[in-house]
Amino acid sequence: MTFATSPADAVLVDAHVHVFKRDMPLVPNPRHSPDYSFTVEQLLATMDGNGVHYAVIAAASPWGDYNDYVIESLRKSPRLRGTVITAPAVEKVVLDDMHAAGIRGVRLPFIGSERLPDLQSWDYRKFLRRLVDLDWHAHVHIEGPRLPAVLPALEQSGVKIVIDHIGRPDPVAGTESEGFRAMLQSVRKGRTWVKLSGAYRLGANARACAQALYREVGVDRLMWASDCPFVGAESTMTYEAAIAWLEETIPDAADRRRIFGGNALRFYFS
Repeated sequence: MTFATSPADAVLVDAHVHVFKRDMPLVPNPRHSPDYSFTVEQLLATMDGNGVHYAVIAAASPWGDYNDYVIESLRKSPRLRGTVITAPAVEKVVLDDMHAAGIRGVRLPFIGSERLPDLQSWDYRKFLRRLVDLDWHAHVHIEGPRLPAVLPALEQSGVKIVIDHIGRPDPVAGTESEGFRAMLQSVRKGRTWVKLSGAYRLGANARACAQALYREVGVDRLMWASDCPFVGAESTMTYEAAIAWLEETIPDAADRRRIFGGNALRFYFS
């Protein structure tokens, strides 16, 4: 059975990985500064070693809108899709070329921002409409407590929304936080998906938040991701542990299989 003909419920998809080279230019004051490379060849080897058929390369904030290597990587394998980081003024012809390469969304790197952009401004309304026209998604990278500040405008635009790392829930309030409730409400509206990823970054209540999300909204809008190569936690986190975390978090085998693959396969590769 080939990757292209495997049924959706038998395909494992990693919905959030990163690739980079050590000599790529970093933005000023980056959140992380890796002193090593994790190439697309290493990614594909990691996937093969863990039975993963497909993956989605997420643009990473340390390199800003230097999307060159992500796009180059997508062109090396039909098993890959990706997202980019770009200014809202980007022209549609540029987005069209990215789409042809396998890009399917734009990551909004708002985490750590002192001031959030005005998503109701002309630049952002035009930008989000272009994403809608391409059937792309807005990949929201933001602290959980700030989700209520951005979700209404994104929902109003009609763009598909993907929230990573279980919505980065408040480490104290967890499922009782305003951000977590806003995420639940957004998923229920039907155009928002959540990645069950990055639990190793989120503290002790990550599993409880993932399970509450699963109970409240069901399985259809959830996607698993490893966050490989675990930048900043390379010595303590492994790919096998990322897989095991979901196995321990979602007890129902059929639902877990959809989170491991079917949902993301339809979202990114159909």
